Amino acid sequence: MSISPRLLGSVVLGMFACASSVGAAGATYGDDLARLRRHVDVIELTDAAGLARVAVVAAYQGRVMTSTAGGLEGFSAGWVNHALIASGKPQPHIHVFGGEDRFWLGPEGGPFSLFFSRSAPAQTLAHWQTPAFVDTQPWRVVRRSHSEVEFAARERLENRAGTVLDLEVARTLRLADPGRALALPGGRLPAGVSVVGFESENKLTNTGKAAWTRESGLPSIWILGMFNHGPRTTVVIPLTSAAEVAGPSATGVRSDYFGEVPPDRLKVTPTAVFFRADGQSRGKLGVNARRATELAGSWDAERGLLTLVQFTLPRDAATRPYVDSRWIDMPDPYAGDVINAYNDGPPEPGVAPLGPFYELESSSPAAALRPGESTTHLHRTFHFSGDRSALDALARRFLTVSIAEIEAALR
Repeated sequence: MSISPRLLGSVVLGMFACASSVGAAGATYGDDLARLRRHVDVIELTDAAGLARVAVVAAYQGRVMTSTAGGLEGFSAGWVNHALIASGKPQPHIHVFGGEDRFWLGPEGGPFSLFFSRSAPAQTLAHWQTPAFVDTQPWRVVRRSHSEVEFAARERLENRAGTVLDLEVARTLRLADPGRALALPGGRLPAGVSVVGFESENKLTNTGKAAWTRESGLPSIWILGMFNHGPRTTVVIPLTSAAEVAGPSATGVRSDYFGEVPPDRLKVTPTAVFFRADGQSRGKLGVNARRATELAGSWDAERGLLTLVQFTLPRDAATRPYVDSRWIDMPDPYAGDVINAYNDGPPEPGVAPLGPFYELESSSPAAALRPGESTTHLHRTFHFSGDRSALDALARRFLTVSIAEIEAALR
């Protein structure tokens, strides 16, 4: 989660699917869809059977609000802030509408921040503002079908260093076939598994007359997903071998964004990170380009739901710059993380959490683009449910650990 602890204290106000077997209590997709449609227009992406469904809102920058593999009665995987949406009231700093795939630009903080103006005397909540471009500004629908929709938007932004960035974003959302996208054996899911899968293809173009440089500040594509937490939900982030990494980057995991995450909520092994996502304690972690793979996910033991996130990770990612979004003037603004995970919770005793929810986020490398050049970041989300042994095989294949290991990691 990108919001500062101070803000959290004050802004509390696919293509291949079968019937879902998620059994725990929770809002149905139909419930969330109906409530959303009372206040905003919703574009639905659906498969031929009407079971895999994805709800998208153009008014919120072409944001995926929620999805399901079980039709209108299926479990709704995305966290939606219905109270804020229904209120229609302008909020300071940010409008936290929710959604499991939303477009942002980094960096949030630092010398080239896009959230602090050039005149801001300090990087504090009083001076922090989410650009309307990625907060309240509707994006234009370019084309749409039953399974795909494309949005476009143009903007001029100024970073904290005073650099003007003229840019255009083309964002396409479509249902995704996990068999093909994840290169499953035979291109098919195991028997007894239900899935909804979707992807956002995000293209950023420099439409100005000046090149974007490290010295003047590089932006990056940042995709964030908010999901419904659970008392037995664990985020899992696979790691590359530490033996392949030298120096201070060997651990590769930063866990002090909002104060150090306590050991009963975080476990780092040589092959994976385990992070409790129960919505009871605010914390955030990140994995840098030297240890990240192109995958992250979570296991909700209560609902029997396996979530996988797959994103663009260049072959030379370890040598590419990634923006650092912390609210400080760090010595190296390009030593940031590739993937982040956030668990919501009370920002302080007696203060309600923002959701609660949990997040999985991915970022592109910093975009050093000349006029007319573009970069693209792909972010996919899959929610699997069904036969436990089949889900276990998927977890072992993509998260490198078994479901039993995930359940025991933070016990």
